[in-house]
Amino acid sequence: MPKHYPKAHPWRRPLIAIEFSALAVLLGSMLLMGRLAGPDGQVDPLWLLVPALSSLAVFLSFIGLMYLRWVANVEETAAVKHKIVFGLLTVTLLSVWAYAIARTWLSL
Repeated sequence: MPKHYPKAHPWRRPLIAIEFSALAVLLGSMLLMGRLAGPDGQVDPLWLLVPALSSLAVFLSFIGLMYLRWVANVEETAAVKHKIVFGLLTVTLLSVWAYAIARTWLSL
């Protein structure tokens, strides 16, 4: 590893573990939804909380890892620009997630 490579942040491993665990729960819940559907093809809306919350955990851990990569390891001179871009990206990602969840919930 080169000398200039920054040390791993202590939150990096827990965020990676959360991201992949939540991704596994998300994929598993999506596979399980077909089996949980009743004879009319409807799924109880409470079961939709599992993929919604696990997808939120995936997004939040992904955003946390991006923060560690893009903002926490940046020199002070460029930190303001990175924080602005990171903030816009965070708002965009969470807005897309909230829109998708709202549209899914309203379609029930």
